[in-house]
Amino acid sequence: MALGQSLQQKLLQKLSPQQIQLMKLLQVPTANLEERIKEELEENPALEQSDEASDDSFDETRDEFESAEDEFETEGSEEEYDNIDISEYVSEGDDDIADYRLRDDNYPEMDDKQVTPFKIESTLHDLLADQLGMLTLDDRRRKIAEQIVGSIDDDGYLRRETTSIQDDLAFRQNIEASEEEIEELISLIQQFDPAGVAARNLQECLLLQLERKKHEGTAVQGAIEILTNYFDEFTKKHYDKIQRGLNIDDEELKQIIQQIIRLSPKPGGNVGEVNKAESYVVPDFFIYNTGGKLEITLNSKNAPDLRVSEGYRDMLKEYDRGTKKDKRQKEAVMFIKQKIDAAKWFIDAIKQRQQTLMMTMQTILDYQYEFFLTGDETTLRPMILKDIAERTGLDISTVSRVANSKFVQTEFGTYRLKFFFSESLSTDSGEEVSTREVKKILSDLVAGEHKRKPLSDERLTELLQEKGYNIARRTVAKYREQLNIPVARLRKEL
Repeated sequence: MALGQSLQQKLLQKLSPQQIQLMKLLQVPTANLEERIKEELEENPALEQSDEASDDSFDETRDEFESAEDEFETEGSEEEYDNIDISEYVSEGDDDIADYRLRDDNYPEMDDKQVTPFKIESTLHDLLADQLGMLTLDDRRRKIAEQIVGSIDDDGYLRRETTSIQDDLAFRQNIEASEEEIEELISLIQQFDPAGVAARNLQECLLLQLERKKHEGTAVQGAIEILTNYFDEFTKKHYDKIQRGLNIDDEELKQIIQQIIRLSPKPGGNVGEVNKAESYVVPDFFIYNTGGKLEITLNSKNAPDLRVSEGYRDMLKEYDRGTKKDKRQKEAVMFIKQKIDAAKWFIDAIKQRQQTLMMTMQTILDYQYEFFLTGDETTLRPMILKDIAERTGLDISTVSRVANSKFVQTEFGTYRLKFFFSESLSTDSGEEVSTREVKKILSDLVAGEHKRKPLSDERLTELLQEKGYNIARRTVAKYREQLNIPVARLRKEL
């Protein structure tokens, strides 16, 4: 095989580090942006927040640099140092226009609080541990009880098998415990608050709650009997079988059902929050209606006041003034250059993030203006990612990153941007309408149905077709499932 040389032309698309950084920043929701900025501030001493700057910033950055200087090894050559344009890094006036110069004194400023609210409360496990501490147990039994409590999930269920808990105790605590001993302590923990905790399944959870209400009347006794002997029939709403088995009339069954639906299927769900970041939604945008004109404001947490450290710029000036250019000084200049470049890249990425967010949200607002003006879901227009991408000139993947992780607060509620995207459906007149509109009408039809005779999917299809929507029964069933609406039989009430 002969070797030869040839000239080829290739078209490659490569992302710059700044583009990669921007894509990652776009995915970060407002609630987590502050933490991301804090990480960057800790990693790069040449980056700082203006409100944190002080007269001692130069000394601090100098000390930090001097301590790291001996260990630093540059990859740059002497020629690279000689070609550095110091003016790019030490020119005055690099910072943006001061914030006060951009304010209009004729209009009051929007609420600019940069506070992320968090719940301060005990978790379910904290509550159970407190109650466990009130029991009189020896050290061995207390460790077994602690292992059981630690196996309870956030919903309040003990879904771990007794044999598995037994193995955990043997391998991790070096405690040999019998299944009977573990079951005895589980029964003890099941008496803790909230009622129903440490149950192995939904049936046991509901029965544990009813056991505490046995003295409240015959309806509770009937509920216990139904959940004990007719649980499957009850979940499938086969009320006729239950009535024949218990010999009760409609009124008695209705009272029993009222007792059951008051119970909590997730006893631990109302106690604390394990993931505090999900406890609250922090809006990325605010839309205000000012005299009939809609205006967008970006959450101020998305616009941090970042700048390149003056201390690092001063160090660069000082090294540039020096006449002796030894290896150590050259390495120092390269180190400072890299840090300042990284700081400028990050600041620029944050600014591009703000511009991309505002551009995307403004386009969505223009597209769905009628909804943001009225709050009526039936006014939502069909809109897909491609529609916004074409109008903004952004890539579809960029629009997707913004839509999937951002929220907007309106006077009608707070919505994920993804909410406003939907496919289209045609009407009898040939008009294209949003599937969101059809789902809203479907939801309203179910909400207004007679619960003794709920509407079947066939009937719902007929009603939608009567309103002019060309829709098939299987599509109605799909939309109903997406709305978490059960089938007609399970919606039936007495």
